[in-house]
Amino acid sequence: MSSSGKVKIVIGADHAGFELKQKLITYLEGKGYEVADKGADAYVEGDDYPDFCAPVGRMISNHPDEMKGIVIGGSGQGEAIVCNRFPNVRATVFNGQYKPKDERVVPEEIKLAREHNDANVLALGARFLTEEEAISATMLWLDTPFSGEERHMRRIKKIETSLVKKEGEEAQKSFPLMVITGIIASITGSIILKIIGFF
Repeated sequence: MSSSGKVKIVIGADHAGFELKQKLITYLEGKGYEVADKGADAYVEGDDYPDFCAPVGRMISNHPDEMKGIVIGGSGQGEAIVCNRFPNVRATVFNGQYKPKDERVVPEEIKLAREHNDANVLALGARFLTEEEAISATMLWLDTPFSGEERHMRRIKKIETSLVKKEGEEAQKSFPLMVITGIIASITGSIILKIIGFF
């Protein structure tokens, strides 16, 4: 939490989201939020979203209870993928509230992402949203608390304990084998080259 009592916001965007990022920062700071800008620091056409989203994901991963992240790109999809590679990060993409053409009533996507998934990173698609829509979605996301219901807590816990942690442990177990295999392949290759050179 910042000194204002509001959660600290960490934000990042590539060229596609740069303009919207600047406007969101101004708006959020005007509302009393402390905002840490992870770039881009200037508009550079063709820059790469992982360069600006990974620092956001890393900060939220290290401080999941004190901070929330916002990443902005053309669609928000790649930006969310980057952030979701980090433990404790639950990034949700928002490109506009779905409005059925029939009589169905659908829930507000942003509210569900907070109430059910405790989404702590919001990925916005700048090519899909107006400035007003992006601000409205951001404020709804910030103002909606996690429900804390047991079923949702249980499911979120499974993401970390059953998936993220398990995959990390499997990767650590396989690393020594990969190193040994690489060494053997290197030695074998050297021997073969010497034999070929000899003949």
